[in-house]
Amino acid sequence: MLDTAAAGCIKYHVSGIKLRYTMYCEKSLKQYLDDLAAKLPAPGGGSAAAFSAALGASLISMVVNFTLGKPKYAAYQEELERVIKKSERLRQEFLSLTDLDVVAYKNKNIRDTLGVPLKVCRLTYEGIKLCPPLIKKGNINLISDVAVAAVLLEAAFVSAYFNVEINLQSSDDLVLERGKIRKELQQKKKQLIKIRKDTEVKVGKIIRG
Repeated sequence: MLDTAAAGCIKYHVSGIKLRYTMYCEKSLKQYLDDLAAKLPAPGGGSAAAFSAALGASLISMVVNFTLGKPKYAAYQEELERVIKKSERLRQEFLSLTDLDVVAYKNKNIRDTLGVPLKVCRLTYEGIKLCPPLIKKGNINLISDVAVAAVLLEAAFVSAYFNVEINLQSSDDLVLERGKIRKELQQKKKQLIKIRKDTEVKVGKIIRG
């Protein structure tokens, strides 16, 4: 569950406790990358996966922002407004998950450390589905950004999937959930990869003429 917070971060309910995270979402990109590169236990791959997804969602919003209001794409106005509403929601969620992964790791709660990358996987799957329509309905001058968004979202999914797997293996309490979660993510991964490949091929053809 999440609520919008004043600073642009998001409040999450983790293990029934309402917590507010204002760690990296209110700091500089340099600070985040410095800490990511440092000899620190967190942020690590899980947080980086969420941040990669935030970049992908941001590019989707950028494409739509450069498309809205242009007469050439007026017929797609309503659909594009729905797309950017979704991409902006996802961008905020991914940004918060970038922080939440750090806190979950520090709290040493296995269900939280599993829950964060699992949510990243589920949300990136939703996010990448916003890319294909933009190949035709987005500003042609930003067509390459649509492909980059899809690639980033795929990378975020695969990265988060590794974190889901390692957490599933690290606790006997999750034995009964392993099969169900793996089946869900394997299905999503197959469809997600197909979307990325199709997007890459179509965008490539447009760029190369």
